[in-house]
Amino acid sequence: MNEARKSRNPARTLLLSTILADLKNSEIALGHEPSDPEAVEVLRRGVKRRTESVEQYTKGGRQDLADTEAAEIMVLEEFLPASAPPEEIRAAVRAAIAAGSKDLGKVMGAVMPQFKGRADGKIINQIVREELASAS
Repeated sequence: MNEARKSRNPARTLLLSTILADLKNSEIALGHEPSDPEAVEVLRRGVKRRTESVEQYTKGGRQDLADTEAAEIMVLEEFLPASAPPEEIRAAVRAAIAAGSKDLGKVMGAVMPQFKGRADGKIINQIVREELASAS
């Protein structure tokens, strides 16, 4: 935040102050300072919110606003841990299917906790659907 202020980058300063406010709100709601996984979840919600905005702005023909939101996503991703590679997710999904989970809900229930904070649920869902289709 201080670097953004010193470099006189108002967009980055605003974004970071917004995320810090989200973290403070999370602290108030939790009743304690957010742990690292809880803080990552706050950041992921910020990314998700902006991703949805990009989709809406693109559909509405407002590419300038979509580009702004996309730039904010890139800034937030700097603070997130590295995402799990699709190959790792696919291996976990195959293991869950091999262990006897045959429907989408059971496989998702087995796989999601392994990638909490490291992968988007939509990506995991897509991989699960692909693997279930190829397994049948």
